[in-house]
Amino acid sequence: MTVTQQQLANAIRALSMDAVQAANSGHPGMPMGMADVATVLFGEFLKFNPKEPKWADRDRFVLSAGHGSMLIYSLLHLTGYARPTIEDIRNFRQLHSPCAGHPENFELAGVETTTGPLGQGLATAVGMAMAERHLNATFGDELVDHRTWAIAGDGCLMEGINHEAIGLAGHLGLGRLIVLWDDNKITIDGATDLSTSEDVRARYAATGWHVVSCNGHDYADIRRALAEAVADPRPSLVACDTTIGYGAPNKAGSHNVHGSPLGSEEIAAARVHLNWPHEPFVIPADVAAEWKKIGERSAAAREAWQGRLETHPQAKEFSRRMAGELPVDFSLSAYIDTLIAEPKKVATRKASEMALEAVNSLLPETMGGSADLTGSNNTKTKSTAPFGKDDYSGRYIYYGIREFGMSAAMNGLALHGGVIPYGGTFLVFSDYCRAAIRLSALQQARVVYVMTHDSIGLGEDGPTHQPVEHVMSLRMIPNLDVYRPADVVETAECWELALRDQNGPSLLALTRQNLPQLRLEKSENLSARGAYRLRGAVAPRKVVLLASGSEVEVALGVAEALEGQGIGADVVSMPCWSLFDAQDADYRAGLIPSDCLKVSIEAGTTFGWERYTGLDGLRFGIDRFGASAPAEALFDYFGLTAAKIAPQIVSALGK
Repeated sequence: MTVTQQQLANAIRALSMDAVQAANSGHPGMPMGMADVATVLFGEFLKFNPKEPKWADRDRFVLSAGHGSMLIYSLLHLTGYARPTIEDIRNFRQLHSPCAGHPENFELAGVETTTGPLGQGLATAVGMAMAERHLNATFGDELVDHRTWAIAGDGCLMEGINHEAIGLAGHLGLGRLIVLWDDNKITIDGATDLSTSEDVRARYAATGWHVVSCNGHDYADIRRALAEAVADPRPSLVACDTTIGYGAPNKAGSHNVHGSPLGSEEIAAARVHLNWPHEPFVIPADVAAEWKKIGERSAAAREAWQGRLETHPQAKEFSRRMAGELPVDFSLSAYIDTLIAEPKKVATRKASEMALEAVNSLLPETMGGSADLTGSNNTKTKSTAPFGKDDYSGRYIYYGIREFGMSAAMNGLALHGGVIPYGGTFLVFSDYCRAAIRLSALQQARVVYVMTHDSIGLGEDGPTHQPVEHVMSLRMIPNLDVYRPADVVETAECWELALRDQNGPSLLALTRQNLPQLRLEKSENLSARGAYRLRGAVAPRKVVLLASGSEVEVALGVAEALEGQGIGADVVSMPCWSLFDAQDADYRAGLIPSDCLKVSIEAGTTFGWERYTGLDGLRFGIDRFGASAPAEALFDYFGLTAAKIAPQIVSALGK
């Protein structure tokens, strides 16, 4: 007997309701409601190969509505991925199972991006679609010719980031991006009309998207809508009219199936309703075999692509980029040599631009951008022409005033592979980006955040624009390297470190004000240690001054004043706390010894510095909001000058 699409979809429904019930936790309604759409998508449209899950020209599938994670776990298992196994699914949401409560890209092949924070999956998919178009323009249809698909729910479409993401996608004409909207009209609180009455279709159409609707439980109608979306040159929204919890006879269509198990009685009733008489977690052999055939559907396309790759003149370069490997001869050493030969006094935002001129000429995979602050962030270079629908080969993205959307799109660019994204805004606006920065770190995505105007040093724009708590709060994010370089040499070193790190994001906090070049002799990359002794004590050491960024210059002034009174003072530059904390104990103890007064100087909150100064050390910073005035006046007002710091150290020493 021929296996029907209904039976294929019911396999998804059964696994989803059984796994959520076993865990006594989860969201069964969405996977049950979207099972029919997913069956058509994976069975007839999606280009993928479970045996080669990292195939570069596969379609990218993003479950933006990540709470419905059992949908993707079911699909991966049924189509033949090595994991999740049925045992993994039995242990859904349990310790050590790769089937986490929300899909995690580091747990399972086939999960392209971590999702769950609503809206970010869709915005990340925009970045993936951007990467596909750029690589297609670079390497041609022979190597790059795929689509990005996303399943999104009402919550994804309500989140503010959705507005940013779809505006960017429409403007860029990303026709290879197709979003399947699970239009079930239900959120956790109840019916969507409790909280929204907007015309979603009109909103998408207004931003340049193609919009089509279908009955999400009619296979022919789903097929028609997806075919229309594939044929249209614009990004597409497919509004799938579905019933949440489809198949549960008493709870379907209500918010009761959104975030809670169905319960044993309702599951038993659903089995009868769906004509699914099988035991929990059992997929009948004929249904399993048909799903495995679906998983093999693109094997021939994958083999043909491999043949094209092997004969392609750019095969080696394409493979290098997709592997995330830098050229073997990549180095900024020659550029740093020019700085040693001719020292520069520039703001570190300018120093970043100078380093990027070298970087972008050496690395064709970099793609830069800014959230409408190009001239302030200094992120555009001679090598980076604009990226847009008239020329996708460009390497510079004008994101507009979309800080959150930019950050999520950069995650998509990085996760797609083949490009290294960086993007700029003011450091104070990292608050707008924070949720995406956190996902960069969680997903181990190589994204470089260029955050300028890093302190009260930006001056007259005042406290709304002067970051005080931001650097410290960003340092708390696991797997995020926060760099605050002190001069043009450290900036170059930090850029090279950020680019070499394939396992996570980096953030450069850069000044508006000019800083002198403090490093005047060629050396190893000292910033790689996270902290290093910039100046050793001349008199017997009694003080260690710890500083980052623009305050390293202040620390040198303090040391000079102390040495004038016979007080020996080391100056330690600390461009990156996380790298310093990763050094061995001997190095850390040698740099910050226990037998002296430890003093931190940073134009931001003093909170956190006690881990290095100890509670009996001194911490100079700003534990309030800033003020509007020229930078020099502000540093004096807040006591961040050598003349105001040195006497307090002398007093603390009791001299």
